[in-house]
Amino acid sequence: MKYRIELTEDAKEDLSWFRVHERRIILDAIKANLSYEPLIETRHRKPLEENPLGSWELCVQKYRVFYDVEQGDLVKIGAIGHKVHNTLYVRGQEIEI
Repeated sequence: MKYRIELTEDAKEDLSWFRVHERRIILDAIKANLSYEPLIETRHRKPLEENPLGSWELCVQKYRVFYDVEQGDLVKIGAIGHKVHNTLYVRGQEIEI
């Protein structure tokens, strides 16, 4: 089954913080990794403990995509950030998860 992917307004703003080539890397990875079986844990996808960003995390190089799966076939991207060492940044702000 193919899943629909939707970016929230917050995720769209998060994406706008990145350069064009970084956006392309992130969007290509979202399409490749979340269109099919987004709830299967892999080396780059993992479920998270409860947090405000999302119940799942997709790791793409230094970038992090936080998402939930809703209505059976909808992947809703809630936030996009990047990691520097062990610190997560979303729109330039340090985030604790």
